Amino acid sequence: MSYLFLAIAIVAEVIATSALKASQGFSVLVPSIITILGYTVALFFLSLTLKTIPVGIAYAIWSGAGIVLISAVGWIFFKQHLDTAAFIGLGLMITGIIVINVFSKSTHI
Repeated sequence: MSYLFLAIAIVAEVIATSALKASQGFSVLVPSIITILGYTVALFFLSLTLKTIPVGIAYAIWSGAGIVLISAVGWIFFKQHLDTAAFIGLGLMITGIIVINVFSKSTHI
């Protein structure tokens, strides 16, 4: 269940961050509400994850996956430019997440 909770936390954080961009500094009501609810859900499910996965590992996966996904959202939906260095960096993050999940014994308590 821990990885399901972590996945929910990641998706909620990406939704919240996307809505944060659309809220225009909390001046648009609906995206502002989505932002607050999304971050609340994200932190709640991250806290459930921390019952079984060490905080450093869970946070590394949560933040790394969140960065990769929100970069994709920005690129696709907000037409934000990603250059070669950005793609290389995002690829390294994905590689890091895979290495942690496949090879680290720290993820299994």
